[in-house]
Formats: sequence, structure tokens, C-alpha cells
Amino acid sequence: MANTPANLIFIPAPGVGHIMSTVEIAKLLVNRDKNLAITVLIINPPSLGSGSAITTYIESLAKKSLNRISFLELPQDETPLGDSMSSSAFYKEYIISHCKYVRNVVSDMIDRSGSGVIVGFVIDMFCTCMIDVANEFHIPTYVFFTSNAAFLGFELYIQTLCDDQNQDVIELIHSDTEVLVPCFIKQVPTKVFPTVIQTKEGLDFLMWSACRLREVKAIIVNTYFELEKHAIESLSTDNTIPPVYPVGPLLNLEDDGKLLADDVISWLDCQPTSSVVFLCFGSMGSFDEIQVKEIARALEQSGYRFVWSLRRPPSDQASKVPSDYKDPSVVLPEGFLERTAGIGKVIGWAPQVALLGHQAIGGFVSHCGWNSLLESLWFGVPTVAWPIYAEQQINAFEMVVELGLAVEIKLDYKRNVWDKAIDAHKDHTVIVTTDEIECGIRRLMEDKEVRTKVKEMSDKSRAAVVEGGSSYASVGRLIQDFMGNISGI
Repeated sequence: MANTPANLIFIPAPGVGHIMSTVEIAKLLVNRDKNLAITVLIINPPSLGSGSAITTYIESLAKKSLNRISFLELPQDETPLGDSMSSSAFYKEYIISHCKYVRNVVSDMIDRSGSGVIVGFVIDMFCTCMIDVANEFHIPTYVFFTSNAAFLGFELYIQTLCDDQNQDVIELIHSDTEVLVPCFIKQVPTKVFPTVIQTKEGLDFLMWSACRLREVKAIIVNTYFELEKHAIESLSTDNTIPPVYPVGPLLNLEDDGKLLADDVISWLDCQPTSSVVFLCFGSMGSFDEIQVKEIARALEQSGYRFVWSLRRPPSDQASKVPSDYKDPSVVLPEGFLERTAGIGKVIGWAPQVALLGHQAIGGFVSHCGWNSLLESLWFGVPTVAWPIYAEQQINAFEMVVELGLAVEIKLDYKRNVWDKAIDAHKDHTVIVTTDEIECGIRRLMEDKEVRTKVKEMSDKSRAAVVEGGSSYASVGRLIQDFMGNISGI
């Protein structure tokens, strides 16, 4: 059995964070077992056009083949799906429309002599429709959950509330109360529930995903036991949930810092250790001009050194992806760049890993995407939480309240970058004030207790992935699980 070729089919969701994490676990698995080979089936994102960070990254993957990892771009239907659909319904149908292409690829692989046995589908948390394709070929399915164990438990708990307790979750989210969720020790305020469950369509999508999660053979989570001990134990003791393999942190530490202007790195090289605040809000994060000015005034008043990745909001509804300003001064307070020239840098897109790993960075103002939080913990850089969309409010609550590994600017800030209809129903746009931002930055840079805890967690994250560590052992058990499928297929 040891010499039997074993193939895995990976299907990530079409987003940079999801694809990057998938590539990292693929590299980890083939490095740990020489008998594994992986084919990553790439679903191109809809309606982003050429030149976006996502399409550029996908194109770069499709052109190379790592050792025993190959990438195959799936065809894309030219016929657009219904314009009247909500974003969540569109996304679900968009992924489903690719099932036929996956079916064709797998059929060809099985027909090809000498290609080895397909021992599993490893599908993204948002691609659970692919379970049906795997079942057609009698191949076991695993879910790769790119967020954290606490959010996995939250999603499954919400599904239980809906299906088993007949709870009106949309009503609950507007009730301004707190709920005891098994994967959290602290009660979770409904105000930090994710934006997706504010609408019936979004809730239906979450419930569909959660129901299907219970059907898979196991769930692989990008986390580690030392970080989410309570959540992982909570999931492991629930016999309605498949086995959970914590395999993280899975990080792309080869991020190309050379893409950043040399003058920024040179400037950071001249700054004192842990003295610079880094502001970055992810691949989808941007703010309107009024909010940008509040951030600028807060930075100036705080007096701290800073590097600010400032992105321009999407210029049209179709693209949805922020871009860089040709001249950022058009949205900044008059004279801001001149007054802060000695203590700060305003840049566009930022290679986040390269910056977080620089010794001058002392704090991170973040949207609390899970990959970003894992990166900040790896480098021992404390975070101030400013969530924007998706499950980021839950992530922020876990880091600030549950684990004490971050401070907050505003945990319940929400701006849905996909469903403008949700924002349209709000009475007004929430503006986080200069004082709130400045206060958060000061706590970030001055809270020695949080800084110490983050440094300790940094050591634990690095210990988890080396031989003898918790995630290293979990990956070993996962590979045994894959290999055990050979006889059963």
C-alpha cells in the first residue's frame, strides 16, 4: 500500500485567501508523503475581468506545476446567471455550474491508466455541492475550512438553531442580545453575527453549507490546538460533527516583498523596533473618503509611525475589487502627506507577510480576515480589530474577548462588500470616529499584557507545525485517513 499512488482532488473557492490556503496545505501534504499527488481544480472568479489580484494569481498558478501538485483551470460558463439573484444565491449557483466540469476531469483521470487511485476530494467550505460529484464516483469527501474552528462551530450551531429549535435567526440577530454558543466560552453578542445571516437568502446559503458539512468524512481546519483549544474540543465531543483535523497555521511565508517599493522597506529599516503601526484591510477592504479622513486624522493625532495600505473603493458594481489610488492626496486631509512625511508612508497594495515580518512593525490595524490574524500571531504582532464583512466580526470577537489576543476599534462594524442591498436598508453609514480610531491605536501600541500574550502565542504557533507539534501530528493522522481509503475505493 505504501507505494500505491494516491491522488487528491482539491477544489478551492474562487478567492485569493481561499486559494492561497489551499496551495499551502497541498504543499504540506505532498512534502509529508511522497506517495501523494494533488490536482487543484481552479474555479475562476466571476465578473472580475483581467488584471485583478485574484485573476493574476490564478493565471500564475495555472502556468506552473509544483512537485506532485498540478493546477487545472476549469472552463467558465459564458451565460450569466440571473441578475435578480442575491449575491449568496448567485455564488451558490455559480459554484454548482462548475460541477459538470469537475465530473469530466475526474472521469478522465479514472480512465487514464497508471494515474493512481483518487483517495479523496478536498473541497472548500463554500464548494460543498462538489460532494455530489465525489459521491457519483464513490470517492470520500473532506472539507477544507479556511476560517477558524470557532466559526465552524458557530455555523453548525446556527444550523441547529434553525432546523432543530425552529429559531428565527434573522430576528435573533436584530435582538441585541447575547447567545451561548458551545464553541465559545464567553457569550456571543448577536451584534457580531456575520453579515450573511442578515437576509433570508444569506441565511439559506449558510444553512445549506452547514447541512452539507455534516455529510463529509472529515473537516480540515486552518487552526491549531493551542490557539482554539475550547472550540476544537467542543467540535470533537459532538458526535453529529465529522472528525476535525486542525492543521494550521497554514501560511504563505514566501510572499514577495520585492513588489513593495524599495523606499518603504528602506524607511522601515531606519525605524526603531516595534514602533510602526501597519494598517491593511485585506483584498476586499476599502473605505469611503469621509472614513479615510477620520483614519488620517487619528494617525496624525496619535503621533505613531505608520505604514497605511490605502485602497480605492470599486469604481463599479461589477468589479467589487478595490484598486490603488494614482494620487492618494485626493481623499486625504489637505496637507496630511506633507505633515506626516517624516513618520508615515501611505502606499497601495501591500505584501502583508513581508511587512508583518519586519522588525519595525509593532502593531497591526486589521479587518480580521483569518489568514491575516494567523500571520500576525506567527510574527508576534498584536492586532487592533476593525472587521468589515463576512465572518470577520466573529473572528474579532474571538481574538479580543474570547482569547485576549487583540484590542478593538469597533467589533460590530459591518459593511457588506457583496450585497449593496443590505447597506441600502441601513438608516445611515456608520462612521468610526477619529477619537475611536486613535484610542484603538494607542491601546494597540501601549497594552503590554496583550503584547506579551501575542508573543507567547507566536511561539506556540511555530511549535505546532514542527515535528512533535499538535498540527504536525494532526497532519499525520489526516494522511493516514487518506491512505486508508485506498482499500475502500
